[in-house]
Amino acid sequence: MSKTILSIAALWMTIVIQGWGNTVSGTITVSVDLSNHNQDEEVRLWLPYAASDDAQNITDITVSGNYSESALYTDPEFKTTLLFARWDDSATHRNLILSFTATRAEQKRPLFPATEPVWDPADHALYLRATRMAPLGDNIRQLAHQITKEKKSVLEKARAIYDWTVENTWRNPDTRGCGTGDLATLLQQPCGKCADISSIFIALCRASGVPAREVFGIRMGKTPVQDITTWQHCWAEFFLPGTGWIPVDPADVRKKMLVENLQLDDPATATYREYFFGGVDAYRIKLGQGRDLQLQPVEGGTVNYLMYPFAQVGDQTLDWLDPELFSYTITFVRK
Repeated sequence: MSKTILSIAALWMTIVIQGWGNTVSGTITVSVDLSNHNQDEEVRLWLPYAASDDAQNITDITVSGNYSESALYTDPEFKTTLLFARWDDSATHRNLILSFTATRAEQKRPLFPATEPVWDPADHALYLRATRMAPLGDNIRQLAHQITKEKKSVLEKARAIYDWTVENTWRNPDTRGCGTGDLATLLQQPCGKCADISSIFIALCRASGVPAREVFGIRMGKTPVQDITTWQHCWAEFFLPGTGWIPVDPADVRKKMLVENLQLDDPATATYREYFFGGVDAYRIKLGQGRDLQLQPVEGGTVNYLMYPFAQVGDQTLDWLDPELFSYTITFVRK
């Protein structure tokens, strides 16, 4: 890439940042140590790899370690970037450090159009289809129809589904990690954490003909230095014709309700409910998107989602939520 193109790109990003409004900046460092596993087996590691977009700027990326090889891959369907590293079966230590600086903008609700232009669902077929954990069977389609039967526009349907999700789910603090988004279980007991609550919203949207997707990320800290190893968070987006992808976070509404001991009819709940329909705070970084993500190289198989470090020792996939089996830390340093 020429210096001229780089200068134009840098200038464009500077203009975007200056127009963002509220932003949060900091350096995130992911440190992985897989040295305590069998020394006679190959070890493979995949990490989410943040990229710049309209809401965030990622710079100063460094990768170091004693791996045998490493590479960046792009998922062919969702265009999510993955960092892959491999240690051969003779390695006695297996360490990798990924560091990057992120500036993230608050996303505020846009002005929704009074009328929606004609659009072609085929252009967004990827975000209307079922996933392994969220099949779009008769039960979810009937519920979606019940929620949206009097709604005509994409915006009206998305808002009705969002309101239903806020009113009929709850946060379960005992859920491991961010949850799995297993729709069959969630229809029986609609509780969990962000991946569960977002999955309900997305499945109902897709069953109603509204393109929707998860955004997988991690929260940034609010103090100068913070351990954010367990701060993974996902939210949702729906596609609004004529406007683009609109962020929503019903899971954070339910989290605010739990943490602040709020009821549905509390004024504070109403405030959060309006804010998180079309807006999300700046204390989060997008790491990627895509369910049933195909790990690259292809022998890695598929993963429900990639929000945590993911590793395999020989043929065994490590439990990324068990610190005794899978040692890693993620730290945030505020800028």
